[in-house]
Amino acid sequence: MGRTPTGQTREQVFQLMRERLLAGQPPTVREVQEAFGFRSVQTARAHLEALVSEGRLEKQSGRARGYRLADAAVLLSGADRIAPPRLVPLLGRVAAGAFGLAVEDLEGYLPVQSDRVGANEELFGLRVRGESMRDAGILPGDIVIVWRLPSVEDGAIVVALVGEEATIKRLRRRGDRIELHPANPDYEVMTPDPDALQVLGRVIEVRRYLD
Repeated sequence: MGRTPTGQTREQVFQLMRERLLAGQPPTVREVQEAFGFRSVQTARAHLEALVSEGRLEKQSGRARGYRLADAAVLLSGADRIAPPRLVPLLGRVAAGAFGLAVEDLEGYLPVQSDRVGANEELFGLRVRGESMRDAGILPGDIVIVWRLPSVEDGAIVVALVGEEATIKRLRRRGDRIELHPANPDYEVMTPDPDALQVLGRVIEVRRYLD
């Protein structure tokens, strides 16, 4: 069997990367090597670096799975184009009830397709426990996608930090006072000391996975 031309192989490498990245499963260089049966990992790396030079991939230094689709639109069909999804960290859990200890244990990464925030804005995901936001459609086990912001508008659903404890609530301003409102009548409104309160960000998406 003849040897596959370099350009054709590189296109196949790009298609593999595109499919895996759009699925939120970025491969390592070694996984690319194994997928194509390259004799050395350097061959796989050379193809990936060439795709970076062509502007089709971007590389984040210091990460084993640091390649992503370039910010240029990804061709889907005809003239329809969408921006590639971003991989955002899934960090521990947040209480939707009483305050819970704010833990930022990295559980993995989530693909997020959002045109609501800029490319340089920070997003992160958190798992929800507790039922205080039940009537807002946020249930135990859900994942919320949070846009990290130092302050948010009145009425936004936020992740707020008080001391070392975090919670998810709807923020209301009452003069100089900030109230954290549940969406469940079984829970009380929280009125933390403003000096101890830090808004981590605004919830922009809720995800639920069915068994």
